[in-house]
Amino acid sequence: MRKRILIINTGGTLSSVNSEQGLSPGLTSREILEELRMVSKNLEMETEDFCSLDSANIFPDDWAALAVRIGQAYLKHDGIVIIHGTDTLAYTASMLSFMLQNIPIPVVITGSQLSISHPVADAMENCRCAIHMAASGYPGVFAAFNRKVMLGCRTSKVRSMSFDAFDSTNYPNAAQISALGLHVRKEVLPQKKGVFRVQPEYSDRVFLLKLYPGIDPSILRMLKEQGYRGVYIEGFGLGGMPFVKHDFASAVREAVEDGMTVLAGSQCPYEGSNLSVYETGLQALKGGVLQAYDMTAEAAVTKLMWVLGQTARPEEIRDYFQIDLVREVTIPL
Repeated sequence: MRKRILIINTGGTLSSVNSEQGLSPGLTSREILEELRMVSKNLEMETEDFCSLDSANIFPDDWAALAVRIGQAYLKHDGIVIIHGTDTLAYTASMLSFMLQNIPIPVVITGSQLSISHPVADAMENCRCAIHMAASGYPGVFAAFNRKVMLGCRTSKVRSMSFDAFDSTNYPNAAQISALGLHVRKEVLPQKKGVFRVQPEYSDRVFLLKLYPGIDPSILRMLKEQGYRGVYIEGFGLGGMPFVKHDFASAVREAVEDGMTVLAGSQCPYEGSNLSVYETGLQALKGGVLQAYDMTAEAAVTKLMWVLGQTARPEEIRDYFQIDLVREVTIPL
């Protein structure tokens, strides 16, 4: 019996066509399927159009709706491929990892740096990788690009034009295509921890703040006044924050005492944060911040949004950030 794969098109470069306003999504899922016939032999392919957007125009409500749609479709399919623009692909992959925990089939997000209609595009190869990972039987949320498969919650876009646009940050690739075919590393895949149910609730009152020398600590008070419930702070080095002159650490403590959730990580994409090493980090820890450790910025932001959608209780929020849900973080022993 042939495996059934559903392709959900959301737009992006892969489905783009030239227009007077520049490249914009224009191909339908049916047109894309015609291009993919040669890479989907022995599979039963179905397609549907979820939306047709540049991924810069994909927002959290789209993530929630997409998660609900996948929750409706998974029982009738062996795997699902999502075609998506590259610019915010890592954010979508990360959020779906949280919203679709314990999903029993593979969900694989892919895109391309050139439209599938372009003769030298990377689109066909990326789709081939995604389709065959979707048919692999290994459950979880993944991103497929440039012959590699990454956990969705570990994916970051690191190059703007190269075909090798994405990396699995601080974590091994889940699978790779080589002369030996598709090789899946079972030991790095997410582990099922319970019954699958769609969990699409989230809070969009989350802010991403990158520190720079001289930043005014009052920004945190302004965010609270604007109704923000959480902030992810990218600190210096191992996650440090200034406490002399511009006393950011004290502002963090005041924000936490005022009910805001503050998550702290590093501006460095690799190796992660450890706020317990330097005084600049210890001051923040004493103020009540939560640590992002080696999470990607995309995973930190989306996990914060997702957690705040599950609970408003500070002790439960803290518990969520002290556990690894979908292999999005390595928490030191």
